[in-house]
Amino acid sequence: MKQALAATALALTILAGCGGKQNYSDPMVDRPAAAKQAGYVSGEGGWTIFGGDKKKEDEGAGIGVNSFLWRASLDTLSFMPLASADPFGGVIITDWYATPAQPNDRFKVTLYILDRQLRADGLRAAVFRQTRDNAGVWADVPADPRTAVDMENTILTRAREMRISMAGLTK
Repeated sequence: MKQALAATALALTILAGCGGKQNYSDPMVDRPAAAKQAGYVSGEGGWTIFGGDKKKEDEGAGIGVNSFLWRASLDTLSFMPLASADPFGGVIITDWYATPAQPNDRFKVTLYILDRQLRADGLRAAVFRQTRDNAGVWADVPADPRTAVDMENTILTRAREMRISMAGLTK
């Protein structure tokens, strides 16, 4: 008797979920309409991610950090191999780099772009240094703190140059 009552209650619950007017169009056949209804397609017909049809708040809406700082950072660090570059988080990590003149010293840089504004405090560089001993083992040694400051200043100068050149193009 309890089993029959439980089965009836389950059947009524399932049946109650079937009510109402539903649109049963096949999303594989009508992809644009289904995507637009789901909110994935903007009014212009392109795919939007993370923000729908909101107006762009600035020209650098494609990345999460200041575009001039980002491009200047990549330009300045282009001589080193990149291990990781995250334009949304604003982090650039290089791989170890040794100059041909000093093959027993190598450097690695982690760069943080902290702001969407082109400001001096919107950038932080961390420089790591290792030296190789006679046995061929790399050991961490402190890097000169001026190296990180010099790198930040070089990137900021390059970013300002890029911004000025872009301002000259838009006039």
